Parts: sequence; structure tokens; C-alpha cells
Amino acid sequence: MRGPGRWAVLFALVVLAVVMVFPFAIVAVNAVKSPADYSSHGPLSLPDGLYLQGIVDFWNRVDFGTKLWNSFVISASVSVLAVVLSVLNAYALGIGRVKGRLSILVLFLVANTLPQEALVYPLYYLAKAVDLYDTQLAVIIVMTAIQAAFGTYLLSAVLGQFPKEILEAAAIDGAGRLRALWRIVVPISRPTLNVLLIFFFIWTWNEFFLPLIFLISNDTQTVPVALGVLQGEKYMDATMSSASALLGVVPAIAFFLIFQRTLTRGVTVGAIK
Repeated sequence: MRGPGRWAVLFALVVLAVVMVFPFAIVAVNAVKSPADYSSHGPLSLPDGLYLQGIVDFWNRVDFGTKLWNSFVISASVSVLAVVLSVLNAYALGIGRVKGRLSILVLFLVANTLPQEALVYPLYYLAKAVDLYDTQLAVIIVMTAIQAAFGTYLLSAVLGQFPKEILEAAAIDGAGRLRALWRIVVPISRPTLNVLLIFFFIWTWNEFFLPLIFLISNDTQTVPVALGVLQGEKYMDATMSSASALLGVVPAIAFFLIFQRTLTRGVTVGAIK
């Protein structure tokens, strides 16, 4: 690669390193420093030794194992349910061509762009009315609806370009609409669905505002909520704060790295198509 393209890539890598890699490295380094080492040498120095007590103390203080499990259950449930709901909606809108398709898509788009602050008030009282407040199910239902709105809008455009000849051939062979969906449409669209599944999981994992409103008990809180509440209510030194930040971001990074090949394949296939 020569000319402007090379400099553009180099500039992008520098920006990525400054914005993401460098702050994460600073957090990781300070998470394994002792308070005395941090006080003596500051946040930019390398640690004198590996100090893990800050991570252990934070894990025990917030019962991080429970928070980790809560985040996993909510994120996994939302990602799977949102993808399934998105496929069903997009199949009707993109292939079924239901009446008022454009109006329905605009409605989904508007619902996806609404600020969460505007949704909290009615959702809070609705959860209270149906006795779902302070339960993981309430967050799963709300986040599934929000993520499915985006998934429906995206998949409707994808399935709108689906080859009709394949569906017509399946209909001639006696395949009904549901069978054609699960045996033909879903397998062909699997790369796109995998990308949505990964993004839905990460977005839900990092969600802070809605779980903060709906999950007030210590046993139901997620990782981002636990980090925010602890920072606001209890004093922590800089090393324990770094340990909390490191523990909060590592699971999402690990999930992304595990499914990086799936994500890349899905994006590449979508670009080729």
C-alpha cells in the first residue's frame, strides 16, 4: 500500500492506540500495583511487582462472581431472543411484504432512536404494575425490545434482497413459510445473524442506565451497575479502582476475541453479497 492510503491506515492505528490501547494498558498496569507503589511512582510507571490483592479485595467486596453471572444471563438471553425476534419480524417485512411495511420500519427506526431517558418513566411504572421491578426478567424484556428494533430494521433490508427464486422453488417442493424460514432463510443469513448476536451481547453487557434503574438489589445487579454504585458510594484507592475497571472490561474483550473470526466472516460475507 502506497501513497495516501498508507498514511490513512497509519493515522487510524495511531488514533486507535491513543484512544483505546493506551488507556487500557494504563488501567491494567495500575490494577496490579500496590497502593504504596502507586503513591511512590505514579500511574505511568511500571509496577515493582505483581500485586493482586486489589483485584481480590474488589472481587470479594462486590461479590463479583454473582455480578458476572447476572450480566452473562441477561446478555445471553437478550442476544438470543432479540435475534430470533428480529428474524421473525424481518421475514414478514422483508420477504412477506406485509401491508404498511414502510410505516412499520419507520416505527422500528423511531423506537430505536428514542433516548432511554424518555422510556424510563413509563417502563418503571409498568414493571411495578406487573410485579417485575428489580428482576432480571424486566431488563431482559426491555433490552430485547430495544435490540430487536435495530435488528428488525437491519435484517429487513437484508432479507428484502433475498432471492425469490429460492423461496419459490421451496414452495413448489411443499415447504411452508415457517419451514422455508428455518431451513432456507436462516442458514443462508447465518453470518449476518452471528454478527447481530455478538453485537447484541456486547451492547447489553455494557448497558448501564436501564439496569441501574431496574436492578436495585445487590443480588440482581450487573457488572456495570456494580462498578458505578461502588465508585459512587464507597471510597476506593486508585489501584482498586483500576482493578474494578479491568475486571469490568475483560469479559467483554474476551467474548469479542473468542468470536472475532465469526464476526469478521459475517462482515466479509455481507460485504461480498
